Amino acid sequence: MATARLDMKLDLEIKQKAEKASALLGMRSLTEYVVHLMDEDASRVIAQHESITVSDDVFDRFMHACENAKQPNKALREALTFTRKQGIK
Repeated sequence: MATARLDMKLDLEIKQKAEKASALLGMRSLTEYVVHLMDEDASRVIAQHESITVSDDVFDRFMHACENAKQPNKALREALTFTRKQGIK
């Protein structure tokens, strides 16, 4: 059950195209279509910004460095402090 409201103004041509797309996809309403698009895009954007993809060789070098790391130096400790202040997990 929806509990939040979003009011917006948009160009008539964009609204008409969105209504047509919504109908072509068999959606019950323009609202359903917009909510679907927002949810899909928001999930994609969040995933892009909360994950990192690297090639196998880069990952292997990273793991090797982690497994053979010495005590953290000052720069690494400062980086940890910075990321915690930024809310980075």
